[in-house]
This record gives sequence, C-alpha cells and structure tokens, in this order.
Amino acid sequence: MARLNSPLQSTVTSDCHKLVLYWSYDSRLGLGGGAVTVLSQTVGKLDGESSLPLYQQLQRALRQAIESRVLSPDDALPPERDLARDFKVSRITVRKALEGLVGEGLLMRRQGSGTFVCARVEKNFSKLTSFSEDMRARGRTPRSVWLHKSVGTVTPEEALTLRASPGTPVYRFHRIRFADDAPMSLEYATILASCLPSLESVESSLYTALERAGNRPVRALQRLRAVLFSAEQAELLQAKERDPGLLVERLGFLKDGGAIEFTQSYYRGDTYDFVAELNTAT
Repeated sequence: MARLNSPLQSTVTSDCHKLVLYWSYDSRLGLGGGAVTVLSQTVGKLDGESSLPLYQQLQRALRQAIESRVLSPDDALPPERDLARDFKVSRITVRKALEGLVGEGLLMRRQGSGTFVCARVEKNFSKLTSFSEDMRARGRTPRSVWLHKSVGTVTPEEALTLRASPGTPVYRFHRIRFADDAPMSLEYATILASCLPSLESVESSLYTALERAGNRPVRALQRLRAVLFSAEQAELLQAKERDPGLLVERLGFLKDGGAIEFTQSYYRGDTYDFVAELNTAT
C-alpha cells in the first residue's frame, strides 16, 4: 500500500492479477507544484472534437465514476479551478457540469466546504426513530426550515385517522428537513395538542419534544408509496417537477394504544432507500 503526498491522495493495492486505484481529495492541502492530477486519469480525458458539449462530457464522466464507486459517497471533489485545469476546460464549463449533477442529486454543495458526492440514506423501516436521530447516527447534521406552525382542530380525514372526536385541538408542523445542507424531505405533521405543552415546545426535533412531555410514540404504522413531485414540492426540495419521490405516512401510538401523531413525509427518491428486515413466521 502506498500514499502520494498530494491533495489528491491515492491508495494503491495489488495482488497477482489486478491493480486497484482509490483516490480522494484533501482540501487542507493545496495543488502545489508537482501535484499528480489523478481525477482526469481515473475518469478519462474529454474529447475536444466530439459533438457532445464539454460540460456534458464532464457530467457523463463524473456520473459514471459515481455510479461505479470510483467516487464514493461523501467524497469531496477538487475545487472548480483545479478541475478546470485538470480537464483543460473553463471554470464556467466545470460549474455548469457540477450544477447539473447537483440537480440530479448525485452531488451536493456544502457552504464553505465544497462539492461532495451525495450519500444515499438507508432508513430502517422497522425501527421507530426520528429524522434527527437517523441523520446523527450517520454523522450528518440535521436541521429544519419551518414552513408553517399552527394551532387548529382536526379535519374530517385527521379525525378518522387519529380516531379523534370532531373539534379536537391539534398542532400542525410543516417544514423542510435537511441533512447538512442537502434538502431530504418535506414533513407535514399533525399532533394532538394534548400531547405537547405548547406550539413553541417543538424547536428542532418533534420526537424530542414529545419525549420531554412524556408522550413519545412507542409504536407506529407506516405506509410508503411512490409519488411525483408537484412544482411547489420540487422547488422546496431543489428537484424538478414530476421527479419521483417517496411518500411515507406514519401513524404514531402511545403505550395505551391511543394515536397521537399523523405525519406525511415526502422524500427525494434519489437520496433515500427504505430497508426492512423480514423473517419467516414462527
């Protein structure tokens, strides 16, 4: 095993029949004199004589590198100026290529840190955890942008779902959920008002607030189905209208069997995988 002392760190492993090259970019090091430009050698040079625009060639090369795991989830890409020098194109070409891949959900931009390969999130469908808990368990920072907080009474649909009487007071929480700076889902939650001390008691994590109040759900029924994003949903999630997404409906119950939470979450289909462990009946 060997490492190159350059910002494009390279690890080489070999056996009798194969040679494998892994690379990653260390932004703490500069591309000084004598640095090895591994990325263009790994994904291939661009063809200046091709009828395909250079930015599309670069997109295709990076897309293939991501899909084949030459670029791994959470890998940092070199800065735009270094990519431009490496592939012998303008920074405008690089920026256009990267913006397209960000729009596809393959790359994400982190303010002050650079551009990274998106990591798909695996959500265990059989465990009752909150979004914040899921993200922290993966080393990512959860945050929310609030769209709407309100006090009201149950709608006929909510009354039926929550088995509540007409006129029952509820709190509604609508927000965009982020992991680091990447929008992951839209969340629309309805909670029985009797289970929280106030609307303002929910700061970041809904389940943390419910737990403090002694009313965290211990069981839930979840339903998942495929959807196409509306124009409004797509704009909020930085996606495109009619992009595929996943709608997860959750009905949460307390120990006494009473339903207190009805949440609808719309997840970007390119960032989430839902996993469930199945066992034979005994």
